[in-house]
Amino acid sequence: MTDTQTLDEAAVYAYLTENLEGFEGPMEVTKFQGGQSNPTFMLKTPAHSYVLRRKPPGVLLKSAHAVDREFRVQKALEGSDVPVSKMHLLCEDESVIGSMFYIMDHVEGRNFNEPAMPDVSKADRGKIIDEMNRVLAALHSVNIDAVGLADYGPEGNYFERQVGRWSKQYRASETQNIPAMDELMEALVGQRPADDGQRTLVHGDYRIDNMIFDAKGTQCRAVLDWELSTIGHPFADLAAVIMQWQLPAGSEGRGMGGLDRAALGLPSDEEFIAAYCARRGLDGIDNFGYYLAFTFFRMAAIIQGVLKRALDGNASNPERALKVGAFVPVFAQHGLDALKRG
Repeated sequence: MTDTQTLDEAAVYAYLTENLEGFEGPMEVTKFQGGQSNPTFMLKTPAHSYVLRRKPPGVLLKSAHAVDREFRVQKALEGSDVPVSKMHLLCEDESVIGSMFYIMDHVEGRNFNEPAMPDVSKADRGKIIDEMNRVLAALHSVNIDAVGLADYGPEGNYFERQVGRWSKQYRASETQNIPAMDELMEALVGQRPADDGQRTLVHGDYRIDNMIFDAKGTQCRAVLDWELSTIGHPFADLAAVIMQWQLPAGSEGRGMGGLDRAALGLPSDEEFIAAYCARRGLDGIDNFGYYLAFTFFRMAAIIQGVLKRALDGNASNPERALKVGAFVPVFAQHGLDALKRG
């Protein structure tokens, strides 16, 4: 089994002393338990707190765990309307700790595991979700040429590319036959909408638990976890938000299924989509069910990869990885249901 729970602290300390301006020990290291993909560590010194994010060691799926892409996109967004942590350095020399890693600032603030935010006031809930909407629209309005990201993703139909990519990733990590997943992959190819020409920066995993907000306010201070970011179609990010909200409420599903949103000060799916369209100057979105089905499919493929890594002994959090892996058939069925609703 490959150990992803620890870090060669002496090697990191020596490297940062040599390469990071202003770095001075002693250094205290703690591993963040959230997330399944790239092991992430807090590096605390008397003067500053940093975050180290690394590729997991071991044999990995091709194109997965691209911490160099994460570093590049956040560096490019510095100073934009999309809040990100300050990037310090990228170490591509795998001999230092056994895999590529980067260092960024630790951003203080609040992180919400559930979009219903049970411990937040009704007034603040609505403001936080509206801020989430604002940041999403800002992300999709970034001038990719001006920030140097025009080549960050291939040309062509984003959904054709993504369905092909994640179908291959799914097959590479498949551990059992799931008929709903087979049916969904076939339907996403056959029912794909015509390309409408939108080509923007997309996050790829845009949800409230990948954001840091002010400790006491409602402003977003940083969007995290850019591993799946690329140049693509903005409706995939928007649909990813709605996808999460349709899941069961609570710490497991982390959705808002079954909740009286209006009573909680939270918008309906339709209200959130309308606010997004208003911010981007769009008249509305046709065939939203396809985009929603796509996000369920992609999440099913991702968690299948998480399950495979757990079975292979490579997961960042093995116990949770096995738990979430059991939901692949559920996500596949949700995707089929979304396609049928249109």
